[in-house]
Amino acid sequence: MSHATTVSSFLLRRRFLQVVATTAALWGLGLAGAQAQAPAKAEKAPEQLRIGYQKSAVNLVILKQQGALEKRFPGTKVTWAEFPAGPQLLEALSVGSLEFGLTGDSPPVFAQAAGKDLLYVAAEPPKPDSSAILVLNDSPVRTLAELRGKKIALQKGSSAHYLLVRAVEKAGLKWDDIQPIYLAPADARAAFERKSVDAWAIWDPFYAATELAIKPRVLATGRELSSNNSFYLASRPFVAQHQSTLLVLLEELTRADGIAQNNRKEAIKLVSDFSGLDAGVVSLFIQRRPASPVGPLSAATVADQQRVADAFLKLGLIPKAVKVSDIVWRIGASPRSGLAAASPSRGRHQWPGEAGSTVAAGTRLADASTGSL
Repeated sequence: MSHATTVSSFLLRRRFLQVVATTAALWGLGLAGAQAQAPAKAEKAPEQLRIGYQKSAVNLVILKQQGALEKRFPGTKVTWAEFPAGPQLLEALSVGSLEFGLTGDSPPVFAQAAGKDLLYVAAEPPKPDSSAILVLNDSPVRTLAELRGKKIALQKGSSAHYLLVRAVEKAGLKWDDIQPIYLAPADARAAFERKSVDAWAIWDPFYAATELAIKPRVLATGRELSSNNSFYLASRPFVAQHQSTLLVLLEELTRADGIAQNNRKEAIKLVSDFSGLDAGVVSLFIQRRPASPVGPLSAATVADQQRVADAFLKLGLIPKAVKVSDIVWRIGASPRSGLAAASPSRGRHQWPGEAGSTVAAGTRLADASTGSL
């Protein structure tokens, strides 16, 4: 090996350790532990990176509109695929059509129960105000208990599915007491407006668009029902081969959230230009979206997600019990052998930018402008 190659390898190795050390501080790991978990050699950026996203995926939409990942990985072919909801996105991820994507809480549970080989790699903080159960303004339904016997539109296997499960439970009803009508968001709105269904369980931005257009009544939001967590998932081969790339992805997503929080006008324009949604709709749904930096799944988040899985199992909506922690990736763990090199044991994750956090939101993990670390 030439002297130049040796020096280059050393610099790449040192740069990657800087990435891991900074991320370790963010995630609550010690430097020694981070170095012990770091890959033995620098990884190359992937030849392709296919990302699945939805209109609600603000951080991903901002990255797409800015071309941020294309700049960070100039040697990688980055492609983007939009999906109407999480179940469709995870199906594409499970069959190898995507490497990475974002969904709500329920889709990963259904995917894991169906034997799909996916990994949770990160999460955003809860967004309970970003989903709701709606009725038309002239509806006689005033309480959750009055949903008995009613037709309720929802996307099967979506975050709205769990929201409705919890609403039914809170009302003292059984799942069989309602008539779920499984429809994708666009079809559900059409059915809702023509009164083919009595209520609709939905999330932003569909919620915001409907709220401004026809002024429905909000029967309930996720408050006291569902955390409405958002999860980033990836294919196992991608995580196994490109962990340093994954760290850069998480860094860029948190940077994008900084734009959504600190430069709201720019964020609204970027999302509106992409989605075709009216700026007023985008403004409303971003306004009720909390700061959403991207970090690892904490013990509390995993436990919350396990409650989602257990609720679906209890109702017979998934075919078998699943253990969420079995498919949660931890930095430095081998995705081939499943997973958690260090189980999350520190309780709630302290998101970047919060008082006392180790690293401020948007902090660069490394200079990866060459596309590899």
